[in-house]
Amino acid sequence: MPPYVDRIYREISTGRHYTRFSVKVSETDLYILADSDLTPLACDLVHRYRSQIEEYIRIHPEFAASLVPLGSDALAPAIVRTMLDASLKAGVGPMASVAGAIAEHVGRRLLEKSINVVVENGGDIFLNIKEDMNIGIFAGSSSLSGRIALRIRAYQTPLGICTSSGTVGHSLSFGSADAVCIKSKSAALADAAATAAGNVVRGQKDVRRGLSKALSIEGVLGALIVIGDTLAVQGDMEIVKV
Repeated sequence: MPPYVDRIYREISTGRHYTRFSVKVSETDLYILADSDLTPLACDLVHRYRSQIEEYIRIHPEFAASLVPLGSDALAPAIVRTMLDASLKAGVGPMASVAGAIAEHVGRRLLEKSINVVVENGGDIFLNIKEDMNIGIFAGSSSLSGRIALRIRAYQTPLGICTSSGTVGHSLSFGSADAVCIKSKSAALADAAATAAGNVVRGQKDVRRGLSKALSIEGVLGALIVIGDTLAVQGDMEIVKV
């Protein structure tokens, strides 16, 4: 398990003034940008969605343990169905999408109170914005870390931008990429796809394979991989220097 690294990757650059606040419930640690302080609502939503996932796991323990997709479940809560669907498309276990799913479900509910919403959950982001924004790429000890960012065009949102790493953080990955960043209309799918692509990148020779894996997943718009001093990008990803 790679060492936990403080959330210095929360690099979101924009010319618009946002209210910024954090919500932390157990392992869920959200950093949120919105038009006003929605901390109480966001906290309630996190508790609600975590409770739904935890109760589902209590009844279906394989949901937490499986590293492969499980069958669909029409009776499951919406957030669980989202995770099951993302898991199936990406070919990974459903918990590979949990951070993106929570970010997205919380974010979509916050949109009822705020036109602009950005919800970051451990490197996995859901956003709906009215002005363009840069999201920095943190890639551990790579020389590229903190030097590049994704340019997000407002007209493309809502979007999910999710990052997996084999060298940074506490998420399970079988690869060694410093960062695998995925863009999708679904944050849950982007999270699962980042895990799937990251799992095949064991060294620089696997970068093309990783990109191919990512873009083969239905719903993935673009992919970025950083390993050491190597940067590879495919699909709809606009990169800018920081």
